[in-house]
Amino acid sequence: MSGDLVAVWDVALSDGVHRIEFEHGTTTGKRIIYIDGKEVIKRDWMFKLVGKETFHVGGTNTKATINIDAVSGFAYEYTLEINGQSLKKYMENRSKVTSTWLLNLDGIDCRVVLEKDTMDIWCNGQKMETAGEFVDDGTETHFTLGDHDCCIKAMSSGKRRDGIIHMLLLDGMEISESE
Repeated sequence: MSGDLVAVWDVALSDGVHRIEFEHGTTTGKRIIYIDGKEVIKRDWMFKLVGKETFHVGGTNTKATINIDAVSGFAYEYTLEINGQSLKKYMENRSKVTSTWLLNLDGIDCRVVLEKDTMDIWCNGQKMETAGEFVDDGTETHFTLGDHDCCIKAMSSGKRRDGIIHMLLLDGMEISESE
């Protein structure tokens, strides 16, 4: 990478946390986007220094757009949108539709993500094979991590405002959710 790096964002998606880096050469008109260190877009000699660059991130193919706006003179502002929302708004909404657990399993750090709308479960970028079943107090979604039996229980909190609670059980032991 050259000295034209102007913005870096870390974006948490279901398949992992992705680093997006943006180079903007204001004298050469160059635009380069890297995702997790890999160059995904390179444009040279862009005479219009403001505008947008749209691309996809991660195994979930999530749409991302970098907006380039002139602030004053030769100063520029760079904002990232995910699925048409500002990064901040996307992350706020995402926390409502996903649950995430971070754990160390047999010496390996694992990031388990539940997508509440689809009940898809991801671990370290891989969509897990799951088996769901209805039980007396809600549902259980079973999957395995290595040699460990895992289960995400979904049950009513009993409070209308809180809605459904999701719990991760690893070999029968409850793992607390990450913020």
